[in-house]
Amino acid sequence: MKKAARKIYKIEASNQAVGRIATQAANLLMGKNMPEFEYNIDGGGIVQVDNISKLKFTGKKLAQKIYYHYSGYQGGLKGKKMSDLQKADPTEILIRAVKKMLPINKLRDNRMKRLIIK
Repeated sequence: MKKAARKIYKIEASNQAVGRIATQAANLLMGKNMPEFEYNIDGGGIVQVDNISKLKFTGKKLAQKIYYHYSGYQGGLKGKKMSDLQKADPTEILIRAVKKMLPINKLRDNRMKRLIIK
């Protein structure tokens, strides 16, 4: 059986909420828009997101939302505010959102490699 070429999808991120873009990207990466979609087959396309620095944040998320990371050791819980992450690396916010929307299985890493953020 011959593999089909992956289709490239472009998403414009300016003035859109992070969750809306992440949902679109996750569905396209999984291939849910295709009629031959199956959960155990990685048949999604390549997703390219443009203008990531012009994202829109609703409510008080920039000031209140905190991303946590736990090292596994005592006292190893660390957190970063969304506003600090936005200043340092705005792509990280979308990467984390899309990664958490994909199912946790062996296909997730390959799907995340097909997410291109500009």
